[in-house]
Amino acid sequence: MHEFADRPKAVVLITGISAAGKSTVAQALAERLRRSVHVRGDLFRRMIVNGGVGMTPELEDEALRQLRLRYKLAASTADAYFEAGFTAVVQDVVIGPELKTFVSFVRSRPLIVVVLAPDAATVAGRDLGRSKTGYRDWTVEQLDQGMREGTPRIGLWLDTSGQTPAETVQEILARAWDEGVVD
Repeated sequence: MHEFADRPKAVVLITGISAAGKSTVAQALAERLRRSVHVRGDLFRRMIVNGGVGMTPELEDEALRQLRLRYKLAASTADAYFEAGFTAVVQDVVIGPELKTFVSFVRSRPLIVVVLAPDAATVAGRDLGRSKTGYRDWTVEQLDQGMREGTPRIGLWLDTSGQTPAETVQEILARAWDEGVVD
């Protein structure tokens, strides 16, 4: 059993901009906990077959409605797993004022928010090494600036620029159940 496997159950949101390391860290975190699930928020966006509207700098009302639907589905899924005795590790891009919206959708407590905030150069390097890219409509710098300037400072913010995913998970386990809890 892992050192931190006994952490009390919670809903844990791992967020940050594209290529910040959310998927890798969320999966590795869930693997370190005794009863856990990894809820991939983007899965709900990909379930839309026809009529999906993506987020762009020219924010459309329908794109925002679909984003909030995705967040509601992820939050309700996390709540259902929490009620069944699991820690639900939710991973998605939840930045700007929408972070408070997401928090309001989660009924379960404790709710822990972890914002992965590596510097823009690190994110750009990580994005180049991925098979997918999160940067079509925005640059890394634009999304990073928007996150840093427009996202409420709630939860645990981590500069993971110089960390491996394992080091980030270790820091989350050591600090988030104290410093990342939100109301």
